[in-house]
Amino acid sequence: MRAIWKGAVSFGLVSISVKLYSATEEKDIRFHQVHRADGGRIKYQRVCAIDGEQVSYDQIAKGYDVGGGEIVVLTDDDFKNLPLTSSRAIEVLEFVPNEQIDPILYDKAYFLEPDGAAGVKPYLLLREALENVDRVAVVKVALRQRETLATVRVHEGVLVLNTMLWPDEVREAAFDFLDDDVKLRPQEVKMAASLVDSMSGDFRPEEFTDSYREALQQVIDVKIGKKDTVVQPTTEEPIAPTIDLMAALRQSVERARAARGGAAEPEEKRTGHATVTPIKKAAKAEPEPAAPKKATSRKAEPAKAASTRAASAKAGSGDDGAKKSTAKKTAAKKAPAKKAKAA
Repeated sequence: MRAIWKGAVSFGLVSISVKLYSATEEKDIRFHQVHRADGGRIKYQRVCAIDGEQVSYDQIAKGYDVGGGEIVVLTDDDFKNLPLTSSRAIEVLEFVPNEQIDPILYDKAYFLEPDGAAGVKPYLLLREALENVDRVAVVKVALRQRETLATVRVHEGVLVLNTMLWPDEVREAAFDFLDDDVKLRPQEVKMAASLVDSMSGDFRPEEFTDSYREALQQVIDVKIGKKDTVVQPTTEEPIAPTIDLMAALRQSVERARAARGGAAEPEEKRTGHATVTPIKKAAKAEPEPAAPKKATSRKAEPAKAASTRAASAKAGSGDDGAKKSTAKKTAAKKAPAKKAKAA
C-alpha cells in the first residue's frame, strides 16, 4: 500500500506521527468507452465553451456558479488563505461511546500506521487506551484541502480513521407515511419477530460475494478465451405483492427454518391458536361404527326368510293334498266367525 497522507495525531500534549492509507478499494470491473466498429479508445478534450480552445491543466481553476450565467473563479491562492486548523494534524476533540455515533454519518475508512520508531510507543498507548475504555476518538482532520469530522477507533490491532459527514449533510427523512395512523396487530408483530428470530445469525462478511461481478468476469473470460461457457446464475423468484400479511410472514418463517435445516413447528404452536375438538362432539361421533351392524342385520333378514321358505318347500314339495286339507280347515275355522256376525 502507498501512503496518501502524512501527519500527526495529537491528544493533550501527546503527538503521534502517522501515515494514512486507504483501508478500502473498489473491486468493480471498469470499462473504457471505445468505438464499436474497431475498438478504438474514445478521447475527451477539455475545451472552453466560450472561445472553443483546448485548455491544459495548468490553466484550469475552480468556478462557483452564482446563477444567471455568472461564475466566480477561485484560484489556489484563495484556498490557501482558508482557516484550516492544520493540513497535517489529526486533532482529538473528545472520546465518546461507539454506539452514540449513527453509522449513517460514516464516509470512508483509512488505516493509520506509526511513522518512524518514535511514534510506535505513543501509537500503542492510544490503541490500548481506546480498547480499555471501549470508546472512539472524535477528531478533526483536513484532507485534500477540506476539513472533515472523523473518528479514530481500533480495528484488528490497528487504528482506523473513519471520515464522517457533517450533520447538515444528512438529509431529513421526511416521508408522508410517517404521519399515517397505521395500526399493527399484536399477532403481526409477534410473527414478524418470529421471522427475525428464525433468520438471526452472526455476521461473517467473508460469506458474502458480489455475484454480479463474478458473472461479469466470466463473460470477460469467455471473450478472451480463458473459459468456454458462462454459467448462468440461478434466477430468483419474482416477488409477488403482499396481500395477506400474516400468511406471507408465516410462509417466510417456514422457508427460513427450512433453509436452516430446522423442522417447521406445528400450526397451533406457530399461530398460538390451537384447534381443539370439543368432548361432546367426539362422544356423538363414537356410535357411528354401529351403523354397519344395523345394515348387516337388515340384510340378513331376507336371507333368513329365504331359508325358512326353502325348508318349508322341501318339506311339502310332494304333498299337494296336505296343502288342500290345511286350506279346508282354515276355511272351517273362519265360518263360525261370519255366522256370529250375522246373528
